[in-house]
Amino acid sequence: MEELLRAFFQALVKNQSANRWAQRYGHKLGAQRFVAGEQITDAIRVVRELNMRHMTATLDHLGEFVADEKEARKAADDCLQALEAIHQHQVKSTLSLKMTQLGLDISRELCMENMRKILDKALLYGIVVNIDMEDSARCQVTLDIFEELLSEYPNVMTVLQAYLYRSMDDLLRLASKGASLRIVKGAYKEPESVAYPEKADVDANYIKMVEAHLLSPGLTAIATHDEAIIEHCKSFIERHQISKDKYEFQMLYGIRVNLQQQLSDEGHPLRIYVPYGDDWYGYFMRRLAERPANVGFVLKGMFR
Repeated sequence: MEELLRAFFQALVKNQSANRWAQRYGHKLGAQRFVAGEQITDAIRVVRELNMRHMTATLDHLGEFVADEKEARKAADDCLQALEAIHQHQVKSTLSLKMTQLGLDISRELCMENMRKILDKALLYGIVVNIDMEDSARCQVTLDIFEELLSEYPNVMTVLQAYLYRSMDDLLRLASKGASLRIVKGAYKEPESVAYPEKADVDANYIKMVEAHLLSPGLTAIATHDEAIIEHCKSFIERHQISKDKYEFQMLYGIRVNLQQQLSDEGHPLRIYVPYGDDWYGYFMRRLAERPANVGFVLKGMFR
């Protein structure tokens, strides 16, 4: 049943009719549990609250798969606005973005122009920019661009997905260059030809990747809500005496809040991924697909 629910929500991600319906009734669906709000002011308020609880954040202005140059430039402006807000309000936050939002599917040149504009301002303000990984079809071009930007900007990092067969090789290559990496399991629907179909295999690869990168020069962002994996990583960190400036746990806004507080109270560096904006539908559907138990929150919201 869980696999059927996961497939159902993954299929809804690119359903335009469902998207339009959700935009209208989103708050009744319970999207506000996982999304900070529509405006940057909403996001900054959430980040400030997290900072008060000794947690840092990464802001993500939601959107992806942009096919219009004007929209891509508007998305870049939204990222610049977020950087200005982080700097102005002096909150502890990085910036996360998707390159398809910045025009990757239109042209590499447009995407690179927008990326450099964002990274220039982020470097000026001392803010790290994280390039999110998208579906497997865009993995290679994302890593190609990341490696080019890494040679120019010390404040850029990216994401690797443990469910892809290729990811360990990618990690070892990038680790040798000192790259900081966010390691996730992966939330896109992928064929068995490129991704592990079984959860146990994804979990095993995730642990191997985290352990390998914790022993490398770059920062390791351990992005998971899996308590067993978190405990395993905590033991590895203690055993190898990994310093707190070399790793951080990362979790999503609104998910496993008690576990977030526990990690923070234990003194582990913890960063919360805080999405905001009105283009929240694809993000929301992937959260439901990742953990169908979240559907319960949606149903409660609808009946309220």
